[in-house]
Amino acid sequence: MASRIHATTCPLDCPDACSLEVQVVDDRLHSIDGSNSNEFTDGYICGKVRNFADHFYCDDRLKRPAKRVGEKGDGHFQDISWDEAFDLMTSRIKADCEQFGSESILPLCYGGSNGKLTQDTVDMRFFYRLGASHLDRTVCAAPSTAAYNGLYGKMPGVALTDYVHSKLIVVWGNNPHASGIHLVKHVQKAQENGAKLVVIDPRTTPLAGKADLHIPLYPGTDLPVALAIINWIVQNEHTDESFISETTNGFEELAQRASAWSLAKAADVARVPVESLETLCRWYVETYPAVIRCGWGPERNRNGGSAIAAILAIPALANKFCRGGGFTMSNSGAWRLPTANVIQQTPPDTRHINMNLVGEHLLTLNDPPIRTLFVYNCNPVATLPEQNKLIRGLQREDLFTVVFDQVMTDTAKYADVILPATTFLEHDDLRSGYGNTRLGKVTPAVPREGEARPNLEVFAELIQKLHLEQPGDITSATELQAALLGERSEVLEQTGELAPEMGLAPIQMQDTQPFTSSGKIELFPAILNDTSEHGLYVYQADPQTNSYPLALLSPATSQTVNSTFGQLRKHSASVRMHPADADQRSLTDGCEVRVFNSSGEVFVNLEVSEKVRIGVVEIPKGIWRKSTKNGKTSNALSPDTLSDIGAGACFNDARVQVE
Repeated sequence: MASRIHATTCPLDCPDACSLEVQVVDDRLHSIDGSNSNEFTDGYICGKVRNFADHFYCDDRLKRPAKRVGEKGDGHFQDISWDEAFDLMTSRIKADCEQFGSESILPLCYGGSNGKLTQDTVDMRFFYRLGASHLDRTVCAAPSTAAYNGLYGKMPGVALTDYVHSKLIVVWGNNPHASGIHLVKHVQKAQENGAKLVVIDPRTTPLAGKADLHIPLYPGTDLPVALAIINWIVQNEHTDESFISETTNGFEELAQRASAWSLAKAADVARVPVESLETLCRWYVETYPAVIRCGWGPERNRNGGSAIAAILAIPALANKFCRGGGFTMSNSGAWRLPTANVIQQTPPDTRHINMNLVGEHLLTLNDPPIRTLFVYNCNPVATLPEQNKLIRGLQREDLFTVVFDQVMTDTAKYADVILPATTFLEHDDLRSGYGNTRLGKVTPAVPREGEARPNLEVFAELIQKLHLEQPGDITSATELQAALLGERSEVLEQTGELAPEMGLAPIQMQDTQPFTSSGKIELFPAILNDTSEHGLYVYQADPQTNSYPLALLSPATSQTVNSTFGQLRKHSASVRMHPADADQRSLTDGCEVRVFNSSGEVFVNLEVSEKVRIGVVEIPKGIWRKSTKNGKTSNALSPDTLSDIGAGACFNDARVQVE
């Protein structure tokens, strides 16, 4: 029996980018553990990755190309060769381009669990040269990215390892136990050193249960709470005026918009005690270092962009920037790599399709209609809003759908052609975290399962078969890595990992500065104000109605990464509700309930729990259709309305009734 340990990096959609040790026995995956070579990972990994073999060898793993032989959605397919799969795809693409134009082709992807080689390289080159419609990836991080870029230009945040230096930690709309587990250890160390912990979240998360102060605000009210904090800081003269004068623009405009919100008014809208907000404000201005860990929860509503912008503006007012002080959201800005070097094609001037509206566009879009849908690095049936619309669109007989994935997803069942994709244990890639900024190599640990192929090979062959290749094209992982990293590529080959040029733990406003055009913090970016229908920092009221009075959350869990691993779920999903809401409806723990609104309905069992606040219910994010009693998930209840900035998804604006 031949056993070996293989070093690689986890590319899954998580801030941590863990270094891994993969044990391989007789060329089969045996186990995965954390590597001690990386300070942040420190030998520990989450259960999702530790149990990756269950995903790798599951019955749903796709091993060969296949074509549909039954009705769309039935899941009946016949194995075919790769040559036949390419013939089917290229002939359909050519026909659609000739009859309807190249914009009738739409790539549908997100790629959060792919690295810098397997996403937005050869694949984007293919769709650019083809002239396909451009997909705006707005299902996650679009509002926060727009806000972050507007204020700071994605200046990296406080290193997660530096939280041990903090004396006040505010975790706002983030649950690291479910996504980004390694932050928990650093928060706990800070608490042992005397730091206070504040958690702002509608749910009693594991960290909220250990917090000095938990503020369970009502979903969608992060904006007025943040503005009220800003107003309190300004009115009580806790601003650092010299810092604001020297390093920021737009203070007066921000202060004016915030002036409409007192703590009492915000507390009333957010349905929390005003005393909690007062305590947070006092602790924040009195404590150094103080850090805000801003998650992606606050962006998932109609006020999402303004909410993120207001939260990120708070540290600038009191100049909280120091070792262990400031804010963290995404640290992806630590790596500014020349992506044009690997795409090798200028984006064409084609129409843009908002990812959140794919269901609507599949049903209504004309001139031209979407005729070919190429789904990869994504499971839209399980992740996009208005699930019922999306499914009706996928059922169109005149739509040709390709799904390129590792397993038979809910979306793959509607495909005309299925392509088997490799996992990160079967191909080369590069991955840097958006919390931990280390960049590590991803290298094959085991032979490919069946006939699975990586993105690079498939899109390179599509380029060739459609005669879109150009002199000087690079397609191999080695060439792409060299184009991205330059001279540092050789260092990576020798060490297996790299740190950004600014280091792994830069101090904000000292070691790194805003990447805005002015070089300053823009507290009231004109572009955000001008592109928002209602204006920046302007609160839009709650969409609750008498018919649908409950806010539905769909939080991440410790079992899935978005929808990845959803096929492994053994137990049915449930909806969680506060005892007071259950009593009002004469509902008891464990009973079967219907969760519904005008978009759809989901049948699940009820879990009565005080871990969710009054007026809020939750169904987990990323579950597959098999996990509910009627084959519909929380996405069937999520609206396809868009956030104020960034045109992002508004999952947390779903309002429902339960019976």
